Amino acid sequence: MMYKKNSHLIWLLGPALIVMVVFLYYPFVMNIINSLYDVNGLGASREIFIGFENYRKLAADKEMFTSVKNTGIMMVCTVVFQVGIGLALAVCVDAVRRGKEFFKTVFFFPIVISATAIGLLFNLFYAYYGGMFNQILTALNKAPINWKSDSLALLMIILPIVWSYAGFYFVLIFTGISNIPSDIFESALLDGAVGWKKFRYITFPLLKGVIGTCVTLAVTGSLKVFDLAWVIAPRGAPKGSTHFMGTYMYETTFIEENIDYGASIALIIVIIGVVVSQIANRLFRDKEMKNGNSR
Repeated sequence: MMYKKNSHLIWLLGPALIVMVVFLYYPFVMNIINSLYDVNGLGASREIFIGFENYRKLAADKEMFTSVKNTGIMMVCTVVFQVGIGLALAVCVDAVRRGKEFFKTVFFFPIVISATAIGLLFNLFYAYYGGMFNQILTALNKAPINWKSDSLALLMIILPIVWSYAGFYFVLIFTGISNIPSDIFESALLDGAVGWKKFRYITFPLLKGVIGTCVTLAVTGSLKVFDLAWVIAPRGAPKGSTHFMGTYMYETTFIEENIDYGASIALIIVIIGVVVSQIANRLFRDKEMKNGNSR
């Protein structure tokens, strides 16, 4: 009876829609408008219309190019290592007979730690004097390394990000494996599908939908990298060499107070996120849709 009366659904959906409009869609539209005006300073009025001038500057901005390149590297690393490690851990834990809940808790634990706390923790690991990594090198009679040098800084930012989110994808994929009917595995076992064959012909094909979701989340998450990168990034590095799109947008908007230019960077981030996520969805869903249509 509730679904026959649309008025009840409107009362339920109305508040959520209002919140979405006020805190998501309205700021997004205002952000687009700000990118078309000269706005110097937070709260400054929009007086001079400059059109697409900011976007022309972005096309020639070397720091923007560097931030896009770093974000692209981060995107590849999150898909390959975060989702890849999560898949490997899920398959291994699924094969364990006892202690599955223990492993689920241990592997998921990093995701509940504040990103700022993780950044400070890894800064202690990277410290030149007394840092854990250099202590290990010293114990092996090796010379200490400046882990946050220009050549290693990007890798040192990517490492904790991959470590902190691999457990999140592990839980998603492990849940997907747990939802596969046991009858399928039992039938496969009778046919001799064990080990690698079991994973290749049974587990992985039935997990394509879950893995596609994980890839989409990893891709969009890499575009929003900010807090960990901002805490770990060495301040002595050449300007922009360790920037991601999120950190470059923040520095431009809130430190330099170049609001209109920061708004244009934010819009580019949204566009890239939508395009890349749609590509990832098509890669993992086209085959399933074709199989469904053929049936």
